[in-house]
Amino acid sequence: MFNPSQADVRRFFCGVYAKLGTQQPMEAIEVLAGQWIAEHPEYHAELADADAAVAALSQPDAARENPFLHLSMHLSISEQCSIDQPPGIRQAVELLAARRDDLHAAHHEVMECLGRMLWESQRAGRPPDGQAYIEAVRRRATTD
Repeated sequence: MFNPSQADVRRFFCGVYAKLGTQQPMEAIEVLAGQWIAEHPEYHAELADADAAVAALSQPDAARENPFLHLSMHLSISEQCSIDQPPGIRQAVELLAARRDDLHAAHHEVMECLGRMLWESQRAGRPPDGQAYIEAVRRRATTD
């Protein structure tokens, strides 16, 4: 199983951003990452310098959002939906996206559910509860 370090993740997204700028060929996962990068122009300056992005790991800034974590979550949710794992996540995300009429906005809501599931799992020292995650996404799809 692939287990990238934080530096690897940062280099990956910076590399995709560079390929976007020079229109280089990309692998499927890079194309998907590039689509999410395009949705977040506010991150482009940080993605433009891989060395600075990796160096910033030693100086975390709790006051601002981590663009690499954010993009990683978009990518994770996209992958979950593509293979429907946990089972039912694809339909739950599709329902939420239809309800919000915006896949990007739906992903941001799913991120909250995913983050909560992971936090609860770590706090309780148990495996992530995929069913609770899907139910949380479904609840959002049925409320305003």
